[in-house]
Amino acid sequence: MPAGVTDPDYKPLPGRLGNLTVVQLHTLDKLKKELQDEGHFAPERHDDSTLLRFLRARKFDLVASKTMLLNAEQWRKEFGVDELIKNFDYPEQKDVDKYYPQYYHKTDKDGRPIYIEGLSHFDYNALYAITTQERQLQRLVWEYEKLLMNRFPVCSKVAGHPVETCTTILDLKGVSMTNFYRVKDYVGKATGIGQDRYPETMGKFYIINAPWAFTAVWTVIKPWLDEVTVKKINILGGSYKDTLLQQIPAENLPVEFGGKCQCEGGCSLSDAGPWNEKGKEEAAPQISA
Repeated sequence: MPAGVTDPDYKPLPGRLGNLTVVQLHTLDKLKKELQDEGHFAPERHDDSTLLRFLRARKFDLVASKTMLLNAEQWRKEFGVDELIKNFDYPEQKDVDKYYPQYYHKTDKDGRPIYIEGLSHFDYNALYAITTQERQLQRLVWEYEKLLMNRFPVCSKVAGHPVETCTTILDLKGVSMTNFYRVKDYVGKATGIGQDRYPETMGKFYIINAPWAFTAVWTVIKPWLDEVTVKKINILGGSYKDTLLQQIPAENLPVEFGGKCQCEGGCSLSDAGPWNEKGKEEAAPQISA
């Protein structure tokens, strides 16, 4: 069982620490040893949980998992992730939020961080007058790093068991096909980063207010996703409230999505969650905003 588990009802899912077959455990040990022997092992981020994320993403195929991880390491260097963690600043966030809110907000009933994206006020021209696609992708990566270094560890401590995935809500209210196709290049790159560089961090994914034309949009998006990811996605129309509330406490769900939360200054800019509650954030190193 993983260290730090205090939840007496916790039962690890298959392929996680505490629930590995003999073959899976051997594959984990072999991957770690090969990375160490070849000088690729980074102890600050290649813990067993991280290595298992890459192994699960490639169904414990050692060669494919190792290739995926080494590609991610090379990408980190090319993208400048370490420098980004130290120095990234996003002063345009409040303005970007008016047109394309993207934010973490509290936790679901399983202790996962909730991630929300809203396209109901999307304005392509206004958005790219104040930021760039490159800046958006840098912010995305910075948030992924904060997720791994801060949010997951704090949520794990609070839940009493490992928390390694998020619950995502994507609101497509009022989205036109024109707007989607104008932003699909960014969506494609963002999806690739999530799947290939930060695998197995998606727990549940709800697409809400999906318009009738979403079938065409889904045809574009689906090929970007692997089979495991597709199975985690729940596409809902306008009658989504009851489904969301089955997974998310009403007090943690913003009121605009049928919950009761109304953060001062708006939920999308609050970064509300246990990672910002006094005492709890000490569970992990901090990346400052």
